[in-house]
Formats: sequence, structure tokens, C-alpha cells
Amino acid sequence: MAKISRQLDDAGRKLVSESVARAEAGTAGEIVTIITEQSDDYADIALAWSVAAAMAALAVLSVFPDYYLGLIDRLTGSWENAWTPREVLVLAGSVAALKFIAMTVLQLWKPLRFALVPRRIKALRTRSRAVTFFKVGAERRTHGRTGILIYLSTRERRAEIVADEAIASKVADEVWGEAMAAMLAQIRAGHLAEGMAAAVERVGAVLAEHFPRAEDDVNELPDRLIEV
Repeated sequence: MAKISRQLDDAGRKLVSESVARAEAGTAGEIVTIITEQSDDYADIALAWSVAAAMAALAVLSVFPDYYLGLIDRLTGSWENAWTPREVLVLAGSVAALKFIAMTVLQLWKPLRFALVPRRIKALRTRSRAVTFFKVGAERRTHGRTGILIYLSTRERRAEIVADEAIASKVADEVWGEAMAAMLAQIRAGHLAEGMAAAVERVGAVLAEHFPRAEDDVNELPDRLIEV
């Protein structure tokens, strides 16, 4: 939340909220905007890398045992030490544990931890969290099933648009491409709020075409930008 706050000031939040209100003035659709620093902590990926580092160390030790055992003898000043099976096993376990711990500690530095996550996994986790937020905050919470979520995850540098049943039945996913492109173009230029507002504007235009606002329409979901 703190990092997002440094990118978004009150004026930026107001800009997004006002863009939602303007967009909804012409449509029965309800637009929800959410921004988060990241969509997952990827603890399981970090664990996998730590295990891989430990296994790699064991593999190298098993391929070149004489070299590493001799190296340890030289470093410790031993002469013609006869390694017993138990000593070899203790050494192997110690090396694996040290590698595991070292990799775990290294990944406490978030930039490295995040860089080691495959792009496909980032994309899947971002989409998954967007869908989760949509189900909690927008799905089936409007009279006509016309809720739509615009979700931005800043660290992943990914955005998702998730629509409720009535919208999805009339608007193909590809239609939202223009909104996504407009948003990401602004964000790449460092304009976070402007990017969200641009996406809202284009989403609103599509909704107005398929779901025009009725005279008795009421605002069912909050217009404000949600930061999580």
C-alpha cells in the first residue's frame, strides 16, 4: 500500500473516481477499479528455487566427489583423510542445507525474488487475483449483472479486465484490448492515474453502446479507486 501511495496522490485518486462517475453516467454498467502493488508473494516459487539450489549442489558434489573432498582436506589441513560414508553423508547434507538457506536469504531481496518468477506464472497469478477480487467485489452485485473490474498489478506490470455475465455474453474479450492498450501506454510513461482513467473511459464507451443507462438507474457499486 505504501509504494502505491507514493505513485498515487489524492489528485490521482480523484481523477480515477471522477472518470468512473463520468463513464457510468452513460451506461447501466458498473465499473470497479482496483490497483495493487503485486498479486502474489510467490512463496512457493521462492521455495522451489531454494530446493533447486540445494539439489544442484548435491548433484555437483556427486559428479565431482574427489575434487571437493580433496579441496576440503586441503582447506582444513588434513592429510590423506579417509572419508567414511557417514562423513560424506553429513557433508552432503550440510552443503545442501547451506545452499538452501543461502538461496532463501538471497530471495528476501524482493527484486531478485520477483525476477526469478517466470512471466507465465506472474500472468496466471495476476489473472487469478483479479478474478478473486471480481467475485468478491463485483460479480452478481448489480441488478443486471453488469459489473466490470479494471485491475492493475504494478509490480507484475499487468492489467486485467473481468466482466460479469451480462457483459461477457455481449462483449468479446478482444474488445477490451483498446482499453488495455490505452492504460498501459500511460503507465509506461509514468502516469498511473491517467492510465486507469483512460481505461475507464474506453470501457465506459463500450458499456454505453451495449448497456445504455436507464432513467431509473442507480449507482450500485462505489466509484472510488480501491487500493489493496
